[in-house]
Amino acid sequence: MSVSQIKTLSLACTLAMAFAGTAGAQDLPIIHDKAWAAEKCQRYRAAWDELMARDGQQGLTADFLASHDRFMATGCIARADVCPSTDREMELANQLSIAAMNAGTASTFLPFACRD
Repeated sequence: MSVSQIKTLSLACTLAMAFAGTAGAQDLPIIHDKAWAAEKCQRYRAAWDELMARDGQQGLTADFLASHDRFMATGCIARADVCPSTDREMELANQLSIAAMNAGTASTFLPFACRD
C-alpha cells in the first residue's frame, strides 16, 4: 500500500468515525420521561444526603451550596452551573458523579459546570 493510499484510508476512517454518531440523529424523537427524571433526582438526592450526613458541609462555599440547592429545588432539571471551587467541592462533585453514574444516570444529568 502506498503512502498516498494510507493517507486516503486514514482520512476516510477519520471522517467515518466523526459522522457515525450523528447519522440519523435528527430522525430520533426527543423523549421526555418525567418519571425517569424524578427517579434520577431521587437517586441523586439520596447520594447527596448520604454524603452530607457522613462528611457534613465543611469546606463547601455558600455559592456552591446555593447553586446546588437551586438544582435540587427544580427537581434536578434546571441548569444550575454548580461550580466546584475548593478541593472539598471537587471531591464532593467527583463522589456525586460516581454515585450518579452507578445509579444509572447519564453524565449530562449532573449539575457541575464552571462557565466563567
